Amino acid sequence: MRNNRIKVGNTQAHWNQAGTRILKYSVEMYDSGLNEHKVISAPGMDILRNKIDIQILKWEEKWSKLETRRMMVAEQEASIEEAARMTLEAQEAISIIDNLLTHTLSIDDTVNWDVLKKNEEFPEKIPPKPNPKAKREYPDQPRKEEPVFTFIEKIFKAKKEQKIREYENRYTCSMVTWENQKFEIDNYNQTLEQEFETEVQIWKENVVQWEERKKIFLKEQDEYNKKIDEMKEAYFNLNEDSVVEYCEMVLENSRYPESFPKSFELEYSSETKILIVEYQLPSIECFPTLKEVKYLTSKKELKETHLTENQVTKMFDEAMYKIALRTMHELFEADRAKAIEAVSFNGWVNAINKATGKEENNCILTIQVKKEQFAAIDLANVDPKTCFKSLKGIAGSKLSALSPVKPIQQISKSDKRFVDSYDVADQLDESTNLAAMDWEDFEHLIRELFEKEFKSSGGEVKVTRASRDGGVDAVAFDPDPIRGGKIVIQAKRYTNVVSVSAVRDLYGTVVNEGATKGILVSTADYGPDSYEFAKDKPLTLLNGSNLLHLLEKHGHHARIDLREAKKILSGN
Repeated sequence: MRNNRIKVGNTQAHWNQAGTRILKYSVEMYDSGLNEHKVISAPGMDILRNKIDIQILKWEEKWSKLETRRMMVAEQEASIEEAARMTLEAQEAISIIDNLLTHTLSIDDTVNWDVLKKNEEFPEKIPPKPNPKAKREYPDQPRKEEPVFTFIEKIFKAKKEQKIREYENRYTCSMVTWENQKFEIDNYNQTLEQEFETEVQIWKENVVQWEERKKIFLKEQDEYNKKIDEMKEAYFNLNEDSVVEYCEMVLENSRYPESFPKSFELEYSSETKILIVEYQLPSIECFPTLKEVKYLTSKKELKETHLTENQVTKMFDEAMYKIALRTMHELFEADRAKAIEAVSFNGWVNAINKATGKEENNCILTIQVKKEQFAAIDLANVDPKTCFKSLKGIAGSKLSALSPVKPIQQISKSDKRFVDSYDVADQLDESTNLAAMDWEDFEHLIRELFEKEFKSSGGEVKVTRASRDGGVDAVAFDPDPIRGGKIVIQAKRYTNVVSVSAVRDLYGTVVNEGATKGILVSTADYGPDSYEFAKDKPLTLLNGSNLLHLLEKHGHHARIDLREAKKILSGN
């Protein structure tokens, strides 16, 4: 099959001088890819065609070899480029680790309250007003024409009258047709008016709905911005929860490699003005090890060169000190309310203990520094480990050994809101209607259930003081390093559908408590608005069916009858 790059010209016949006999046939051939040209001749057409096919085959083989060489060169160049790209990425990853501390010095860690606010325009465009369609106009009214008589028609009266009648009939027919057209046009225009009135009515309704949605959108935005202002005011008034929330935002804004965990827990005391930071440090597996990639031409493969074990452990140890100093620097620098006089930092690493083979979470370094003492340090020129030690920080000689140290000061899980709990589940049976339970018993039942749920992972669940104010009913502490943290739980012994406002309140509580998740448990169900609001947020909604399933999972049985509960609770 001839390639498109090969062109064969027209065959030419060559005659002798006498013009009596053909001496030969010839043709010009071109290969644009190889940039070659050849004239082929033969005494006969069959031989010429054979020569053409042979030449095409030669050029195809030559082109194939050339293409193979080009592909090999292209693959080699691509492999060299890939090696260079991987080497650059590896060097950048190592450079990021090396500059963990100096990186933060060029950044203002203060939280910009205005940036937190929402100043968005309502995304929906106002519905366009319908345009009336053009009405049809009446055609011109027929004109009555006066007959023009011929000489014969003037002489003969009958012919004259006949012509008059013809003109009158023609005029009458034209008028009837015109009247019918007017009638049709009137009906058409009337239909247009009715359709337009309907469209205008629908448009007005859509505009009303649009304005309502816009009003809700702007109201929610204003409420959100108002909460930001309230949060800011509470922070500058040194409200403990607000100071913690502000410091959490500071640390959340701090950018680290994606492989590093972003997990920490904070506690602040307005009396001592000490901020305690329980920080989950990256394990050694989170650090890059690739150093360089080369392409070996002889083997046609990429060869990776990795950092030595000593280089990785050295990088790990230095990074731990850098993260500790960087965290304290960010918190002190961002402290616009002058709420913090000292920071107590505990660095924890979750890793496998090679001696026991079990996963452990150990504090490997701890330090407490006053702000004025830290301000005297030029972080751009310090050796991280030497600086850490000079600030009386405590750590093992080799942090990569993960030797645990005792924290100087730890977060206390005690909360004045917590009260002694009591068990309820064993008193349940299949006749118990959960929707009609005493509301305090119901809250303790939820605490008991989740305590059993978190027990396998070493979790702890506590009940808060009864207030019936819609706040936190229970708090769970899940030690799991990935999905764990502080979880707030609300129990709603409801007989009606739970409104979306209750779900919004839960989310607000999650934010205010600095929790990682919120769980709302109800004997009733939730509306679609509640599920829509909870989507993509750290919220879990458990309805009555879910609650009964959770009870059965832990060996308890009960029932939920909302209609019966309404009668019991109303006293009927």
